[in-house]
This record gives sequence, C-alpha cells and structure tokens, in this order.
Amino acid sequence: MDKKRLIIYLLLSFGISWVIFIAYGATGHKWDGTNPYMESLVGMGMLVPFIAHLLTRYITKEGFALTGKDSLMLGMDFKNKKWIFFILAIILPWIYFELGYCLMAAAVPEIFDAGYYKELGLDKVLVAAMPFSAIINGVIGSALALGEEGGWRGYMMPKLINIFGVKKSVFIGGIIWGLWHAPLTVIGHNFGTDYPGYPLAGILFMCVICTFIGIMLTYITMKTGSIWPAAFMHAVNNAHPSVMMYFLNTPKYEELKRPVMLDQAIIFAPMVMMGIICLVLLFRDVKNKKTVV
Repeated sequence: MDKKRLIIYLLLSFGISWVIFIAYGATGHKWDGTNPYMESLVGMGMLVPFIAHLLTRYITKEGFALTGKDSLMLGMDFKNKKWIFFILAIILPWIYFELGYCLMAAAVPEIFDAGYYKELGLDKVLVAAMPFSAIINGVIGSALALGEEGGWRGYMMPKLINIFGVKKSVFIGGIIWGLWHAPLTVIGHNFGTDYPGYPLAGILFMCVICTFIGIMLTYITMKTGSIWPAAFMHAVNNAHPSVMMYFLNTPKYEELKRPVMLDQAIIFAPMVMMGIICLVLLFRDVKNKKTVV
C-alpha cells in the first residue's frame, strides 16, 4: 500500500506543480527575481506538496492523525532534548551560508568590497542584524516552506523509508525533490540561464543540493517526529542568512563572467559537508534505534 500511496502522491505533487511552473515558462517568461507575479506562482507551487499529501490521504483513506506513527507530524515536542533540533534548524542555514560566502570571498578576492553594503543603502548595524532578520522572518513566515516540508519530509520520505530503507531513501528522495524543481531551474530560478550545460547542468546540480539539504531536513524530522523544524530550516535557508554576502560586490562579480555552477558549488560546499555529517549521524541513530520516526 505504501508504494501505491507514494505513486499517487508523486503524481499529484509533480502534476499540479508542473502545470503551474510549465504554464509560466511556456509563455516565454524567465526568472529575474523581481517579478511579483512569478514570486506568487512559486509560492503556489511550494504549497502543492502538502496539498498532494492531504489529497493522497483522502483518496487512499489513510486518515489524518496529527501526531504519532503514519501521521501528519504536525505536533511539537521539546522534551528529551528535542528542542536542540529546533534550534539547529534555524541556525544551520546561517552557518553554512556564512561559511559559503567566506569561501567565495577567499576564492575570488577581487569581489570582496568592505564598503559594498553602503551601496545597498545599509549600515553596519543593519548588516549585522540581517541573519537574525532572516531567521525571524523565516520562522514567522514558514507557511510556504511548510507546504513543501509537509509533503516531502511529512509524507514522501516516510513512504520511501518504509519501501527502500533509510540509506537508499535519502538519495532517492533528494533526486526526486531536485527533479521537482526542474521547470523552475529551466526558467532560471536557481542559477539563471547563462551557464555551460544549461539547463541539464542546473537540474543535476539542484538534485545534488536537494539531496544534501534533504538529508539534514530528514535527520531533524526523524529526531523530533515533527515537520516544523524542517519547515523552519527550509524557510530560513530560502532567506539566505549571511553577513558576508553584503561585502561581495555583485556588479564586479558579473563583470568577471565566472562559471556560475563552479561558484555555486563553492558557496554550497559547507552545506554539503554538513549534510554528510548529518548522514553519518542519521545512519548511526537508525542503527541504534534513536530516532522518533
């Protein structure tokens, strides 16, 4: 029954989302980060995985338990040190993005500009507060991220784990999640469109990124039995919390015409490393039966 439910879920999640994404791309539109209409479409798409989750439960008569085994995992429990994973969920994105942008400054020192934040209309206090703002706004405004996490971590991953086990599922799930983003990647949402191997290289890279951040999200979900930490982490991740990024001169970077995918790999390298650490911890905890789900 898990296989049937998983197939129904994926068909609904991909089908509804891709209709939204492809319809926009088919009209010749590209992502430039400034179009509020496109932002709204992406927001709609982010809600679909959880909607697909609910529809699958309804179609297959699985029930709508809020907590416990085979539930929606909507509860919050801070006992037995689970609160630690809620804290980690909101600070890990800051850590890996800060490290990533520091690596970028070291790899391409000519784009480091100690006064660039002033050109953006910011002062030092605002720059220092940006990561905290991203974290607070991410947690408060995590509804869209809940839309994704309520589907991927809240339904897809438990079904995959029941079918394939944890070791295979974290990689299968990451690839599925990355491919879900494919129509957005094609219109330039993640990496633009001006890079060698477009769009296949971007789609493959997105699968890698989704695999390793997906491992972290799965780990904190399995340690807490709740999808809320994953939703918080996803939302904070999307806000790109960092101080260093305001010292990297974007116009100078664009003049250099550097390989986009290489630089993305540099920025995301710390996140991949943290994903590997969580992978080791996840496999260890599953072996020792120290996870909640």
